[in-house]
Amino acid sequence: MPPVLMSDKGEAVTQVDRAIHAAVEVRDEHTAVHGLQVARLSEALGRAIALESDDIDALREAAHIHDVGKIGIPDRVLLKPSPLSSHEWEIMKSHSILGARIVAAQSSLHWQQHHASTGIVNAIRHHHERFDGRGYPDGLAGDAIPLWARIILIADCYDALTETRAYRPPLAHDAAMSVMAEERGSVSDPELFDVFARTIENSPWRAGAPAQSE
Repeated sequence: MPPVLMSDKGEAVTQVDRAIHAAVEVRDEHTAVHGLQVARLSEALGRAIALESDDIDALREAAHIHDVGKIGIPDRVLLKPSPLSSHEWEIMKSHSILGARIVAAQSSLHWQQHHASTGIVNAIRHHHERFDGRGYPDGLAGDAIPLWARIILIADCYDALTETRAYRPPLAHDAAMSVMAEERGSVSDPELFDVFARTIENSPWRAGAPAQSE
């Protein structure tokens, strides 16, 4: 099982995060591992732009469970070992809305008192919004997209490109960065991408870097 992420205070992330991540792992271990790596990459980018410690914790948590909505995607779509049809893709795209609904429905007192709970929900809902407004689910553009969602999108794209998929091999780091550079300003926030491009070169989470422990 992937390790539990820790906050800057040395504490485990919230019970909501741990319970949801466990549910995702039971449903699809690949999605759970992806969430852990996106959390690491998002944290690195958040630190590079000097987010406050509490915001780093919340960003890490949102990134860790950003794909929780895939729990609600049918196996024939989620686990399909080939590219999705247009109809299947529309089903898959619903995971961002489903994820936001799942996380927003948490009723524990701890979650209700979590200062960043709304920001986490919004980051999950909007992590596939494109900077040019052609993303989903709401077609937000530019700075209208929540900052944490813009960060997660970049981390998500990088890990998706550099991980093995059933229908394609992983891209090497340089190839992945070339693809992302072409999408700078259309898919990703250009300023955030530039910071990520500098940060990832010396990151332990760079594709091809020696394996790191949490």
